[in-house]
Amino acid sequence: MYLKFIKPIFDFIIALIALIVLSPLLILVGIAIKLNSPGPVFFLQERLGKKGKVFKIFKFRSMRTDIVSYKFGEVLSENNPQITRTGKFIRKTSIDEIPQLINILKGEMSFIGPRPPVTTYPKAFNEYSEFEKKRFKVRPGISGLAAIKQRQIHNWDLNIPLDVEYVENISFKLDISLFLSSVFVFFKTDNIYSK
Repeated sequence: MYLKFIKPIFDFIIALIALIVLSPLLILVGIAIKLNSPGPVFFLQERLGKKGKVFKIFKFRSMRTDIVSYKFGEVLSENNPQITRTGKFIRKTSIDEIPQLINILKGEMSFIGPRPPVTTYPKAFNEYSEFEKKRFKVRPGISGLAAIKQRQIHNWDLNIPLDVEYVENISFKLDISLFLSSVFVFFKTDNIYSK
């Protein structure tokens, strides 16, 4: 009942309210991105969602579009020339993640759940073991158990067991606990360049 009906309804309502309340901030960030460097406001990337379905995740663009040397999983330093001045700020404050509220409204993501990996990193969907595929039984989240326990979300050897642990113990109480913890983690500035 909770996972199938209550959780998605809560996600939709809270995401809609959050987008309305945060709309002035989102507009200002979008203007800052456009003024700082040429290119789109949003960065869209294909990710694996529930049951391995591919969707495009929304993030504010924090990197220059004229430098294409970045490889996913690469650890970026704060002074990396690929990151724009505005990008440094929105990464440090995690504002770059806010557009994922759009993904929640579209039914592709949840506030709490396993972070969605890219389609080929750390591996393709059919290369995950049956144990690892348990993490894809629910909608991916903006935050989750792995994101709370460790900020360096690129370490999938540690993340996947935590994701499975979450899926096997999902409940309203657990989601509320992780949501409140996420408020504090959201503003932490450590290890943000390794995501």
